[in-house]
Amino acid sequence: MRVGEGRQAFVKIADYNRPAAATAARASPLPAPAGGVAAGAGTTHRLTLAAGAAGMRFDQALAQALPDYSRSRLRQWIDAGRVTLDGRPADPTRRIRGGEAIVVEATPDPQETAFAPESIPFAIVHEDDALLVIDKPVGLVMHPGSGNWQGTLLNALLHHAPQLGGVPRAGIVHRLDKDTSGLVVVAKTLAVQTDLVRQLQARTVQREYVAVAMGDIARGGTVDAPIGRHPSRRTRMAVVATGRPARTHYTVVERFGCATLLRCRLDTGRTHQIRVHLASLGHPLVGDPAYGRKGPPAFVRQALHAFRLGLVHPVTHEACTWESPPPADFAELVAALRASSAARA
Repeated sequence: MRVGEGRQAFVKIADYNRPAAATAARASPLPAPAGGVAAGAGTTHRLTLAAGAAGMRFDQALAQALPDYSRSRLRQWIDAGRVTLDGRPADPTRRIRGGEAIVVEATPDPQETAFAPESIPFAIVHEDDALLVIDKPVGLVMHPGSGNWQGTLLNALLHHAPQLGGVPRAGIVHRLDKDTSGLVVVAKTLAVQTDLVRQLQARTVQREYVAVAMGDIARGGTVDAPIGRHPSRRTRMAVVATGRPARTHYTVVERFGCATLLRCRLDTGRTHQIRVHLASLGHPLVGDPAYGRKGPPAFVRQALHAFRLGLVHPVTHEACTWESPPPADFAELVAALRASSAARA
């Protein structure tokens, strides 16, 4: 067994009181542009609408004048004040007389630049020619998506290792939620990625977490319950009969009365699995904004950290294990709970 180079040995679970150290406007047959620049993001289009546009709604005339852009994108620019009509902010419903001067400040579609390299620092626990093991900080999104088109781990990976542009999802094999910290593995080649995905499917990858759950949990156990999309809250997951199989094992490490420190091990990797399973027991994670409830102690994110990752190296076939101590906020939470519990004793 090998522990990731350059990392201190993982502290004992019970010792958490020690804090751990971002066209030209092609003229359609109807409106005739007076001029323009090459199509693309970050350009300015200057148009003069022809007399034949008379009677049309402005947004319809603009869409015909700039067919390289979707109507939704043009409408976004109008709503953002990036389109002027005779020098004034454009009203999409205004009827055109013909001859109006149009200026469109085209800005990039976030999705078009979502996979651009970005210089974003992240902690590397281990790196070789085959893979990377990263200690993801709280707040870092794994890959671009709605509302987070830049500033993700994927963008950082493409900057750190440009060759990852040739690997699906820049080599990302599994995910952590934005506000969950801890270890993730990234494949540097397609062959390695395929091998790691197969290990995940075979459930031979060891993924262990530490978590602080609300309430007093007397003993450990296993939650074996399918997880799927919540029937009414579509941004959340839930235990539902039609969901995919999911199994979480949890062990009690320390009890504080109002909360419990747990170690959780996954057999499967469903979205929000630990969060959903513990909430289904009536013990949501402390600070969980989606599945928890308000109440002391105050904590601004779900108290969950992926502290151990084990797998068989796809090239050397060596059994490897890496560990990461919880971040400072998690350690401080446990210390505060321990102190409060001692004061009540």
